[in-house]
Amino acid sequence: MPRQHGGGDEVANLALACSHCNLHKGPNWAGIDPGAGALISLFHPRRQQWSEHFHLPGIWINGSTDVGRATVRVLEMNESSRLELRENLRARGVLD
Repeated sequence: MPRQHGGGDEVANLALACSHCNLHKGPNWAGIDPGAGALISLFHPRRQQWSEHFHLPGIWINGSTDVGRATVRVLEMNESSRLELRENLRARGVLD
């Protein structure tokens, strides 16, 4: 829960995220699913499994559910610098 909505800084309320995703998420709890145009809760890393909502064909992250699609959009997970980073990681054998 973001501080803006009453959340604290205790470990149980924190999630590890890169600065790119953290800055894009901000206090958002939801986003628009570009497929359906509906307001959808964002992916919750403690309650949901990544593999159920996203897949990674190559370097592009695709949302496979409404939650995944809304999260990819809000966090701008396929922004050019993110794609470049994943491409470099894949070339080094770090990303399968």
